[in-house]
Amino acid sequence: MPTTPQSSDKYSVYGGYGFVLGEYIRQFPETAIRIPKHDVVPLTPKILYGISTLHNYNVFDSATLDIETNLLHLMDTLDACQKTFGTKFEFNFISSWFVYGKTTVSEDVPFSESTYCSPSGFYSITKRCAEQLLISYCETFGIKYRILRLANVLGRRDNKVSDKKNALQNFIDKIVHNEAIELYDGGRSFRDYIDVRDCAQGIKLCLDAPANQIFNISNGRSYMIRDMLQEAIDYAKSSSTIWENQHPPEFHKIVQTKNVWLSNTKLKELGYVPKYSINNTIHDIVDYLKEV
Repeated sequence: MPTTPQSSDKYSVYGGYGFVLGEYIRQFPETAIRIPKHDVVPLTPKILYGISTLHNYNVFDSATLDIETNLLHLMDTLDACQKTFGTKFEFNFISSWFVYGKTTVSEDVPFSESTYCSPSGFYSITKRCAEQLLISYCETFGIKYRILRLANVLGRRDNKVSDKKNALQNFIDKIVHNEAIELYDGGRSFRDYIDVRDCAQGIKLCLDAPANQIFNISNGRSYMIRDMLQEAIDYAKSSSTIWENQHPPEFHKIVQTKNVWLSNTKLKELGYVPKYSINNTIHDIVDYLKEV
């Protein structure tokens, strides 16, 4: 059925049935109207958009899926927004740290919002292209926008965990079930993780910030994957063992960034303070997986 636009301060949330924006709606239900899947017409002039593929491996099954989802659906939605509200709307876009790609990161210089992006893999490339299309579109028509680049998000209720998406949480599930886990390079890569509950708080802060900016949403530090899995083994009292694979597949080498660390200086300036440590999050995931 056709939807009727509303004049409202609420956000039309695209992707509100997913892991991250589902948590945002749980925490801030008074601010959100969940747009049904596949719909593109907004109900309010404030948009929070999180429709996306999830990993770089779709190319093996459908070479066009990332393009159709991350680019064409985005542009269809922008077109629907303009037809509904003219240029009197704002568009908040959920992006990913994957857009930074293989840009070099060091212990002293994390990825900042101004870091040059050099993505590899169809998911990463189309997410960066989506950012650029959005900026160009909004600058062309005078529309306000924000781009929110999320670090790796962990937490309960992520129903799309796999070895391709949110691999750490997939390993924790194996740990809870006392299964052996196999790590490329011994799990000595570093990632910047944030609890989904903190991530929702970060999103809310950015939505209230001045427009036409990019924000990293992270805790501003990275953790060795192996250390976090050992924490999960210890807390779960699991009999899982860690097997080291020194020879990751060639595709993994092509698309995967070894170490990730995002600056969250801009987010902290908005008042962001995390409530959950990485161990809090790991313990909560273990408890949740034992319940389900």
